[in-house]
Amino acid sequence: MKEKNYRSLLKSISWRVTGTIDTFVISYLITGHVKTAISISGVEIVTKLALYYFHERVWNKIKIGKVAEAPADYQI
Repeated sequence: MKEKNYRSLLKSISWRVTGTIDTFVISYLITGHVKTAISISGVEIVTKLALYYFHERVWNKIKIGKVAEAPADYQI
C-alpha cells in the first residue's frame, strides 16, 4: 500500500509535538529557564519537522521490509 504525502506530513507533525514537549522539558531541567527552553524548542520544532518529513519520504521509497499486497480474490 502506497502512502500519500499528507500522511507523512501528519505523522511528522504529531511526532514533532511529542518531541518538542520532550525537548522543552529537558531544556528546562538543564537550564532552569523557561525562556531558554522555549527558544530551544522553537528552533527544534521547525528543523526537525522538515528533517522527519524528508526522512519519512525517503524511507517510503526504500523496499526493505515491504511486502507486496496480494490481489483481492473476488468470486462472482
